[in-house]
Amino acid sequence: MSELNTQPHKSFETTPSWQIKLLYDGQCPLCLREVNFLQRRDAGRGLVAFVDIADDDYTPEANGGIDFETAMGRIHAVLPDGTVIKNVEVFRRVYEILGMGWVYAATRWPIIGSVVDKLYAIWADWRLSLTGRPDLATIVAERNQRIECKTQERCQVTQD
Repeated sequence: MSELNTQPHKSFETTPSWQIKLLYDGQCPLCLREVNFLQRRDAGRGLVAFVDIADDDYTPEANGGIDFETAMGRIHAVLPDGTVIKNVEVFRRVYEILGMGWVYAATRWPIIGSVVDKLYAIWADWRLSLTGRPDLATIVAERNQRIECKTQERCQVTQD
C-alpha cells in the first residue's frame, strides 16, 4: 500500500504570457499616445503587459521593485525573468517584440545610439514641464497624500 503525501502541494511559478512589462505614466499625454499605438500593435496578443505607474494602486513589488518616483524619472520595463531595463533600451525591446524592431535598429549603432540616449535623457528630464505638469516632487507628494487618505480613510472634503 502506498503512502499518501500529506504535505501541501507547492505550486510552480508559471512563466507569464507577456514578454515585457512596460511601465508608463498614464497622466502623460505623449506617453499615452505612444502606449495607445503600442497596444494597437500588440492587437490583444498580450506580448506586452502595460502598467500605468500613475495608478494609485501601482506597487513596486509587482513591478521589478521600481518605486513610483524612479519610474516617473525614466521609462522602465521588466522582463519575465525579473530583469529591469530602462531608457531607450525599453523602446528597442518593445518594438522588437511587436515586430517593429527596425524602428529602433539604428539606435544599436554606437554613434547613433549615444546620440539617441542623450536626447532621451534630455526629454526625460523635461517631460513633465513640457507636458504642462508639476515637477516630480509635487507629483510624488500629491500621490503620497492621496494614498495616505485612502489608507487611513480620514480625509474629508473641505469647503472654502
